[in-house]
Amino acid sequence: MNLIVAVDKNWAIGYKNELLVRIPADHRFFRNETINKAVIMGRKTLESFPGGQPLKQRLNVVITSDLNYKVKDAVVVHSIEEALEAVKGYKSEDVYVIGGASIYQQMLKYCDVAHVTKIDYIYSADTYFPNLEETGEWEITGTSEEQTYYDLEYLFCKYERKKN
Repeated sequence: MNLIVAVDKNWAIGYKNELLVRIPADHRFFRNETINKAVIMGRKTLESFPGGQPLKQRLNVVITSDLNYKVKDAVVVHSIEEALEAVKGYKSEDVYVIGGASIYQQMLKYCDVAHVTKIDYIYSADTYFPNLEETGEWEITGTSEEQTYYDLEYLFCKYERKKN
């Protein structure tokens, strides 16, 4: 399974339930990676999308503890196990965990590939992703050329879980 995330220099991912920055090329990368695939997210991540609507042309699996939560065009589940069951018809490489922080933390152990947009800046943040470089379990297997969006520099990095 994959995960996809954008982080700043401190591995921050959000502030007050919003992304730290919106970079058009990062959004294109996200869309191209996940289109026609399955995405797993928490309720707050879904609600942060335009209109709080699921992503088009994807199986949207939303994890929430609210047993009465319903959303059109998404599969609503109430546990990690139910989320994994909901995507079992997809190949592992066609499943992407897309946030937020608690979903990333709970799903990280199921992921073998992490697509990380690393932004060369430090933002005010209240939500963080685990620093994959400190775990000893991951290695960078691909890095893009340096990208720029106005005065912001960033890289697309691919991490893979080390084989034992």
